[in-house]
Amino acid sequence: MNIARLAKTAPRVQSVARTCLYAQKRCLSAVAPKPATDKVGNTKLYINGEFFESQTDKWFELRNPATQELVTMVPQATQQELQHASRTAEEAFKTWRKTSVLARQRVMLNLQLLVRDHMDELAISIVTEQGKTFSDAKGDVLRGLQVVENACGIPSLLMGEQLPVATDMDTFTIREPLGVVAGIAPFNFPAMIPLWMFPLAIATGNTCVMKPSERDPGAMMLLAKLAEQAGVPKGVLNVVHGGVDTVNYICDDPAVRAISFVGSDHAGKYIFARGTANGKRVQANLGAKNHGVVMDDANKNHTLNQLVGAAFGAAGQRCMALSTVVFVGKAKEWLPELVERAKKLKVSGGFEKDADLGPMITPQAKQRCHDLIQSGVDEGATLVLDGRNVQVADKYKEGNFVGPTILSDVTPDMKCYTEEIFGPVLVCLFADTLDEAIKMVNKNPYGNGTAIFTNSGAVARKFTEEIDVGQVGVNVPIPVPLPMFSFTGSRGSIQGDLNFYGKSGVQFYTSFKTVTQLWRHEDAKSNRADVNMPTHR
Repeated sequence: MNIARLAKTAPRVQSVARTCLYAQKRCLSAVAPKPATDKVGNTKLYINGEFFESQTDKWFELRNPATQELVTMVPQATQQELQHASRTAEEAFKTWRKTSVLARQRVMLNLQLLVRDHMDELAISIVTEQGKTFSDAKGDVLRGLQVVENACGIPSLLMGEQLPVATDMDTFTIREPLGVVAGIAPFNFPAMIPLWMFPLAIATGNTCVMKPSERDPGAMMLLAKLAEQAGVPKGVLNVVHGGVDTVNYICDDPAVRAISFVGSDHAGKYIFARGTANGKRVQANLGAKNHGVVMDDANKNHTLNQLVGAAFGAAGQRCMALSTVVFVGKAKEWLPELVERAKKLKVSGGFEKDADLGPMITPQAKQRCHDLIQSGVDEGATLVLDGRNVQVADKYKEGNFVGPTILSDVTPDMKCYTEEIFGPVLVCLFADTLDEAIKMVNKNPYGNGTAIFTNSGAVARKFTEEIDVGQVGVNVPIPVPLPMFSFTGSRGSIQGDLNFYGKSGVQFYTSFKTVTQLWRHEDAKSNRADVNMPTHR
């Protein structure tokens, strides 16, 4: 259902919904000029501190994935509007780069407080447009908020180095902003991923053009309003919308110096190739196939609960979802109990208080998930839990729901293993030894995350040393680091040599300048007066 209806019908979040509706109306127009309906607002552009209606004739329908009700129409920004955004950001950079680091820190301090205070409004937008459960949507916002909180330490993060290298000679380094940078965000984390991008970009002195997913831009629009309230000057943060045309503009525009992207393999490789060909710095986080290796000495209850939560939470639409489990030795005997726990999860609309997972983002994503499940069956896997015909309440019967699904006896050559399903599907493989499991994980082309479940320190040490994956959890299923570290996906899961947030994120958004200076001590004039008679010698 849309936010307006929610404000009337869901007492649990009624007051918050009304607040969110008011905020969203600031970002949406009253009616759409071209689209097929006049009952919803159009998502606006945000450029130079203004929310305004696009003059485009191309629109994307945004439907609530739980009900298929139309929520808003999202514009494909025109070339003139895209140029306006980047030229505005370019002009704003001239003054923003000269602001003191303490002034930028103050903006971050203000922003983190505003995001915390408006967490429920942001979460409601996410549930309505993306489909997550309300509690999971709040977690989406919180993990992004933590990056903003880390950016509040920007004075320390920007410190350079200095060394006296010779008599009267010093060399020191300065971190300087790049200029205009762009962020291209995916649908699955409408708040967290933009908050990985624009706060650190502007805290380091850059100006930013953000393109949220056309499937759920509402959270970014609310964040833009909060950034304005936090003191971000006009033109420093701009929000544009669209699909391939907008991406191409960002990749080609000479004003854009760097691009941060999170999303699919196909799009990420395209953006990296096109952006770097135009001389831009690009970081692109791509697909994943995250494995959980289960040893038979692990804490059984903890392990099964962690597997179920990490595999099926957010309907499996996480790049760090633990979508693959490798049972080692006798641990395979735990599979029936894993199935029973997965069966207990409640599939429903995200505003239902007992919902464990909501819908997938689009009917097309649902169908692709169905097709990959069937491919596993066709290739010889055992379907031990089938969520394709999950039963939901009548009011959600048009939603894009897939229930928890488990495929057993999967082998590495099967399509359900080689492709990222990005749905609530767990594929199960078996290994006789830890060495065999490690070899299996390392052979997979992706390197986003992995986990091992064990009570043996020696096993954990061997695994963490020999596994070739960027982020490793020991009894932790989704090892996404807090932002004082960096998101260190590796191999086929990232292109570009600088990772997201943390120290690596600061490096991505800045360039080094090295200064060597000579001030000879003998050139210093004495401050003692000479009282002797001048001799002119």
